[in-house]
Amino acid sequence: MSMDFAKGITAFRWHGRGGQGVVTSNQMLGKAALAEGNYIQAFPEFGPERTGAPVRAFLRISKEPIQVYAQVYIPDVVVCIDPTLLEVLNPAEGLKADGTLVLNTESSPKDIRDQFGFKGGKVVTVDASTIAMEVMGRPFYNMPTMAAAVSATGVVDIDTVIGEVLNRYPGKVGDLNKVAIERAVKEAQIG
Repeated sequence: MSMDFAKGITAFRWHGRGGQGVVTSNQMLGKAALAEGNYIQAFPEFGPERTGAPVRAFLRISKEPIQVYAQVYIPDVVVCIDPTLLEVLNPAEGLKADGTLVLNTESSPKDIRDQFGFKGGKVVTVDASTIAMEVMGRPFYNMPTMAAAVSATGVVDIDTVIGEVLNRYPGKVGDLNKVAIERAVKEAQIG
C-alpha cells in the first residue's frame, strides 16, 4: 500500500509555472490549516528555477502528526493554476479515484472529465484567470484557484484562508485578493 494512503491525511499536489504563486498558495492553505489546529507539511519541487518553468508543490494536512516524509505520489486533491499546463500534462495522473481535481480553466467539469478520462471524484473548474484580471488587473490567479479548492474540499474554512491572506498582504493587495477569493468560491463549477 502506498504511503500516500496514510489514514487521516489530505494530500495536495499543485501545478503551475514559476512566478505564478504556486508555492505561495500552497503555503497560505498550509498556514490556514495550521491556524485551525492541524498538522501540515508544505514543500515545493522546482525544476529549472526560472520564471515560467513548471513548478509543483505538495501539501499534507492532518489532525494527527504526519509521519510521511516523501513527495505526494497519490494525492487526494490536484490543483492546476496555469491553464496552459493542461496542454502538456494530465493533472489527473496519480489522483485517487475519489479525489478532487481543481483547474483554472474556462472549460466545464464535464469537458475536463472527457479530456482527461477522470471518471471518479470531483472535477472543479473556475475561470481564475478572468477573475484575477477583472479584480486585480494582473494575472495573479493562484488565490482564486486555491479558493475553489478550499470550497470544493472543505479541508479548512474559507474565512481562515482569507485571514491568512490578509495577514500576509495587508492593505490593497490583500483586499483585492479577498474579493477574488470570494468571487471564485461563488463561480466555481463542481461536477
